[in-house]
Amino acid sequence: MAEQIHIHNEKKLLLQRDFPCSSYEEWREAAVKLLKGAPFEKKMCTKTYEGITLQAMYWPQDIDDISHTETFPGFAPYLRGNSVAGYKAGAWLIAQEIRENAPDACHAALKHDVQNGQTALHLVLDPASQSGLDPDHASAEQVGRGGVSMSSMGDLEIILKDLDVEHLPCVVQTGTSSLTLTAFLVIIARNKGVPLENLHGCIGLDPLGILASQGTLPHSLETAYTKMAGLTGWTTNQAPHLRTILVQGSPYHNGGASAVEELAAMLATAVEYVRQMQQAGLSIDDIAPRVQFECALGTNYFMEIAKLRAARVLWAKIVKAFGGNEASQKMALHARSTLWNKTIHDPYVNMLRATVETFAGVVGGCESLHTGSFDEVVRPSDEFSRRIARNTQIILKEEAHVHEVIDPAGGSWYVEKLTDELARSAWGLFQEIELQGGMAKALENGFVQKQVGRTSEKRLANLSTRKDVSVGTNMYPNVKEQLLEASSDDNEAFQKVRSETVNTYRAARDQDAHSAALDQVRRVFRETPLAVMESVIEAVTAGATLGEVEGVLTRAEENSCQIVPVKQFRGAEIFEQLRSAMEKFTKKTGKQPTVFLANMGPIPQHKARADFSTGFFEVGGFEVLSNTGFLTVNEAAEAACASGAQVIVICSTDATYPEIVPPLTGRIKAEYPERIIIVAGYPKEHIENFKHAGVDEFIHLRANVYTILTDVMTRLNILA
Repeated sequence: MAEQIHIHNEKKLLLQRDFPCSSYEEWREAAVKLLKGAPFEKKMCTKTYEGITLQAMYWPQDIDDISHTETFPGFAPYLRGNSVAGYKAGAWLIAQEIRENAPDACHAALKHDVQNGQTALHLVLDPASQSGLDPDHASAEQVGRGGVSMSSMGDLEIILKDLDVEHLPCVVQTGTSSLTLTAFLVIIARNKGVPLENLHGCIGLDPLGILASQGTLPHSLETAYTKMAGLTGWTTNQAPHLRTILVQGSPYHNGGASAVEELAAMLATAVEYVRQMQQAGLSIDDIAPRVQFECALGTNYFMEIAKLRAARVLWAKIVKAFGGNEASQKMALHARSTLWNKTIHDPYVNMLRATVETFAGVVGGCESLHTGSFDEVVRPSDEFSRRIARNTQIILKEEAHVHEVIDPAGGSWYVEKLTDELARSAWGLFQEIELQGGMAKALENGFVQKQVGRTSEKRLANLSTRKDVSVGTNMYPNVKEQLLEASSDDNEAFQKVRSETVNTYRAARDQDAHSAALDQVRRVFRETPLAVMESVIEAVTAGATLGEVEGVLTRAEENSCQIVPVKQFRGAEIFEQLRSAMEKFTKKTGKQPTVFLANMGPIPQHKARADFSTGFFEVGGFEVLSNTGFLTVNEAAEAACASGAQVIVICSTDATYPEIVPPLTGRIKAEYPERIIIVAGYPKEHIENFKHAGVDEFIHLRANVYTILTDVMTRLNILA
């Protein structure tokens, strides 16, 4: 009792007084001592693909010289978001992409998902529609692949039936066909009695993004900019909440770009569009509010948060330099989880990756968000995979309550410093692109492609050596997994159905009125292109199809615009190709190739390297034959030869290898000279002797997994 009274009589506990802080010097001294002579900078600091060195710990003085950390949400430069109330005024839009290929199926999926938590209508057109082609004028592979086939206003009417376009923002990935798609939407809105000023969303053109990812446009950049100006000028007066200019980071991110390169490319693209629209007679305060940015999100959590925050600051700086007002300086920012890190093998891990990416997007303050389905790189997403992806966002809002705090990353010494360093680096690269003559010139001369290519090569090198880990692919593979079943749609049959549908649509219209309306579009686009939108609406009302309208908007004499694109690929593809070759070989021969582990000595002597070797070869899909160890070289040699395995890995310690490796290798090679002998580890002083004894390779922590597996599989005729 006396002790309790004494405690209650104590002064109030004050952390700063009763637990005095250690200094940075004291912490560093303790850290250096713990490292036992290893270089502090090498062990405690991390170099990123952005060229930024991450410190082990950040301090208040790290942000002393960063002025924008004192700004508030809703005020320029919008570091902390566009709204003074953050998500409290309205959560981010759950804008999941709907990619069903037929209009009726697209409608069913969209309606179901809206009823179950989706808050924006987000459609993706198929390659034919994005290229301005009706299904009967496109190849079968272009029709219905990766998006909905849309050739007429009737198709969009089916998709939007019973959906509230007045209160649900509408986002359509249109490729080059945004003029016609906007006309479809406008007519449907008018038919529903929806005032055009109540339409929200984005039906945007991004010709440079298309060029960067695909290497080609169906027409010239000049035509693309003319279409962009016509649409932007019209919506400024008629549908002011519809955005018409799209700036995508995905073509660069999905090519392996760093956050710096993605940001710089987006800024340079946006500046190019602003200049082109100004030349067409639009003001910066007409243009900037019509621009929507789309960032891709990877799993480098804090870097992605910093990227979104830096993007807002830099865009505000650019718009201000053009003379834009503070409202125009706000960035409309959509985000979507990247494809770069998604995998075919162990696909359910993609759910975890997408969760990290979604969380980063929300904490970074995006305004709308798409969370990729776990199976999106394998097949069209089904109701289950769409539900899991959608619920990732809903859980963050309804259960994690992330929207309850405005800019939760704000004030973090680490995040603020990283945001500043990223913004400065991106600005520097943006200026380099400007010196090339702008984004179009930088793409034409390959400057951007070279920048991204260098980074992607570094990423692939780090994946190959497992410095970067892709769980389930280059590390911890599940060799017994059953792969997801890929789609087996009949493209030719689907194209036939869609062609019949559009031909039926054409047959029902007044042909004279239709021809006259298309002639009017052609004339207006040639003479007064800023006024073309009303003519397009009239043509669509007269029954013109998407392909017909887009056809007359392309000058007959012009050729398509072509460049070398930014290569679009996933980091895991190189390993997936190995696994695919292994699966084909196994199916063809009826037997999975095996690796025999010649484990020497008791379990503690060989286990670490045996486990490492197992994981190493399972990355390529080999079956690994292990054991509890052999006490003699003769026992190990007999077992290895009897196993039938074409690859034998010797597992023991560096200290025992000189007595084991030469005689064991000699015994096996004498009987089976074609067998591949590998040593687990890299005993430097014995490498040449072991090679002379017949050892073919050494595997260790710094080994290039991809190169070694490729070589072994080639020697075994698994790879051609």
